[in-house]
Amino acid sequence: MDNGKPRPAVFFDRDGTICEEVGYLSSPDQLVLIEGAAEGIRDLNSAGILVVITTNQSGVARGYFPEDVVEAVHERMRKLLSAQGARVDAIYYCPHHPEGIVGALRIDCQCRKPKPGMIHRAAAELPVDLASSYVVGDKLSDIEFGQSAGLKAVLVRTGYGREEEKKLTQDVSRKPDYVADDVYQATQWILTDLKKRGVVRF
Repeated sequence: MDNGKPRPAVFFDRDGTICEEVGYLSSPDQLVLIEGAAEGIRDLNSAGILVVITTNQSGVARGYFPEDVVEAVHERMRKLLSAQGARVDAIYYCPHHPEGIVGALRIDCQCRKPKPGMIHRAAAELPVDLASSYVVGDKLSDIEFGQSAGLKAVLVRTGYGREEEKKLTQDVSRKPDYVADDVYQATQWILTDLKKRGVVRF
């Protein structure tokens, strides 16, 4: 556990948000960063904001790929981001699914989004100030994920985002605080919002 001073964090979805959506990403070679994602994360790093990835990886429970593939994908993502000067502070993933075929993972867990388990785990392990933190994702379930923990939430139009945005006319219960074209635009809105709130100064 890090006992440093609590800081804002941005909890990013992975597939369709940081990297291109390819269905079940089952090989590190399939991972391609979305343009501008590294630059946006780098700006958060420079402002002292924690960057956390939170991703559902039910492909593990479904038997599509083992957990070591998930770890390898995350290692490649870290390397690609690092090559552009961007850093991820922590990665959390949920390997479960109630209809999985891997017995130990076939459960109705507390960490599968939109349940807020991964946010609570991060808050227990990192110096996160949840009151000034955000979630960014391409699905309304990401918005629900953040709002269930009291965080502001941003929907991005990459991945499934454009289709999800259309649902907002009927689904007002999961209305995001902002809709951005991509992660870079989302991070700039977050930085501006934090500045308005007096949380960060730059």
